[in-house]
Amino acid sequence: MIDRELLAILVCPVSKTSLVPSENGEELQCVASGLAYPVRDGIPVLLADEARELEPDELERLRQRSQ
Repeated sequence: MIDRELLAILVCPVSKTSLVPSENGEELQCVASGLAYPVRDGIPVLLADEARELEPDELERLRQRSQ
């Protein structure tokens, strides 16, 4: 799990907006860009080349959780 203080300062490198941990804690997700960044050994990998696009249903669930 990502430390709350660290999460507060991390932003998506594409959209420059805040990130939300996935429900299982294995990714940091961005509503604005629709990308999910992996967390490996507790370290977020915030490289656009390493990100995956969220599926439409995942993005909708993320939007609902972020409100």
